[in-house]
Amino acid sequence: MSVRWWISVVVVAIGGFALAQNTPPAPAANQPIEAAKVPDNEKLKVSADSVSVMRAALKDVLQKLEEARNTKDVVKLTCVNEKLTQIKGLLRISEQSDVALQEAIARRESQTADHEFTKVTIARSKVDQLRAEAEQCMGQLAFRADENATIEVETPDYLPKGDPSVTQNIPRTIDSRPPPASPTM
Repeated sequence: MSVRWWISVVVVAIGGFALAQNTPPAPAANQPIEAAKVPDNEKLKVSADSVSVMRAALKDVLQKLEEARNTKDVVKLTCVNEKLTQIKGLLRISEQSDVALQEAIARRESQTADHEFTKVTIARSKVDQLRAEAEQCMGQLAFRADENATIEVETPDYLPKGDPSVTQNIPRTIDSRPPPASPTM
């Protein structure tokens, strides 16, 4: 095996590890559920719960959007607004699918009910992912700043005292004109 092969294996392994570290794992409860195995009354309950969780996510991301506006950070604002737009679309689809699910169960159309239920569960998992991405936009996964936090800085004794950016007024008087750069002048 050549050195290039080993290098490519190491690069792929490190890249896969870094990618796994940057993508938050989706909880098992938020994964799409196989609709055919779920009884109809449970489908209605799970669908209603999913829609309410998505509405809560929408409110949370709206607060993050307001926070980004207040900080006047265009990058954060654009990022959060993109996630918010996607969540709004998924929520609208989920609400329509929830109504269609209720109608399909009332008409005893199992395939239609399974389809609508699947749409809601997939939308919920995507909304959960978008909510986490909106938090990443704001940088809140890395740290959370407290407004009342204080920072105490200790300067080492061996550093010069005073502010180095302040210059002292040094008189610059020129006693004589310097010699010409060229003898022809």
